[in-house]
Amino acid sequence: MMPTYLARLCELGDFLGGKDHFPADRAAADRAEQGWPTVRTATRENRRFLGRAVRTLVEELGVRQFLDVGTGIPTAGNTHEVAQSVDPQARVVYVDNDPIVLAHARALLVSSAEGRTRYIDADLRDPDAILGAPALAEVFDLGQPIALMLVAILHFVPDSDDPYGIVRKLTQALPSGSYLAMTHLTGDLDPVETGRLVQSYRDSGVPLTARSRAEFAEFFEGTDLVQPGIELVSRWRPEGSAGELPDPAHVSVYGAVGRIR
Repeated sequence: MMPTYLARLCELGDFLGGKDHFPADRAAADRAEQGWPTVRTATRENRRFLGRAVRTLVEELGVRQFLDVGTGIPTAGNTHEVAQSVDPQARVVYVDNDPIVLAHARALLVSSAEGRTRYIDADLRDPDAILGAPALAEVFDLGQPIALMLVAILHFVPDSDDPYGIVRKLTQALPSGSYLAMTHLTGDLDPVETGRLVQSYRDSGVPLTARSRAEFAEFFEGTDLVQPGIELVSRWRPEGSAGELPDPAHVSVYGAVGRIR
């Protein structure tokens, strides 16, 4: 089992207030919060980014197909819920390799009647398994754009697993006009507190890497960034006024959407 997905399960199931989480998840979330007290703020802002990014992709950019890798246990505002609230015919394929996550996903992630939702049991570190899954051809029109969603997952892939190569392989296999939407933890704004969070995860056996803005930007090579480009997730097309946004250091997660050339 890939530990990255367990980590996201802790984030989504506990920090976002969902009911589908377990004692081990709460314990991991507590450890993370001890390392970085504002981790709940960061997690919630990250989730809000996902909703705004999906709405932008559907409403403004015409995307109707989403490949969401690293799903985590379902909570409010899942990719298909947001997309199908705009266009009920939107199609979503979720990818995870945690059997608990997949069981919950199949039970809780119910598509609209007009759209479709499927699940792939695969590991992000094995992009060939994702790209070769029959569900992609069954659900998607592979001649039309697909949005690859890598939300709060790549910071759990260490450099030794070649995260840039993984993203490149996935994006290069997508149809022309597809998009990459991604978020990632950074230590740029509060290196001390972020460092504690990183250490708390590593102490529990989960690899976590905070990357700089420049390192995050490397994932988007070969894309044209959608405005406003690379921003903290809380400042990427925010719905509230600037005065209502949280302290940047309390968020420390970059987000962006790029059109794949």
